[in-house]
Amino acid sequence: MAKLTKKKRPAKASPFAPDAPEVAAAVDAGSDVLDRIWSVVMQRRDADPATSHSARLLARGTAKVAQKFGEEAVECLIEAVAGHREALIAESADVLYHLMVLWVDAGVRPEEIWSELKRREGVSGIAEKAARARMLSVAWGTGTSKIP
Repeated sequence: MAKLTKKKRPAKASPFAPDAPEVAAAVDAGSDVLDRIWSVVMQRRDADPATSHSARLLARGTAKVAQKFGEEAVECLIEAVAGHREALIAESADVLYHLMVLWVDAGVRPEEIWSELKRREGVSGIAEKAARARMLSVAWGTGTSKIP
């Protein structure tokens, strides 16, 4: 009897495959761009909300800042699922800006995030997530790895 073999489908080209020059330029920018954006948001937190978008967001309170971040994240996801590369790039920039606003509102400094990312480097994502779930379980006394 002949053995049946499953035909492999050709790999589908990703609509998000980066162009080499764009990637090289972005790598040079690194976290410096985000550090600068965070600094600008910090400077503008006490500015006139009528003239500064950052000041206006921050003046509306944490719930509104978080809501706006969530809205931008959803828009980013929609563009990713739709395969709209250019729109995904634009929405990703919006997400990062609103994340900086959220950090400023929460009193989080970019260096804290960079340190946490460095700590996680070289650690399996599965192992790291399992460790966080155990820490939450102990810290919250839930007896479960699920976030309450």
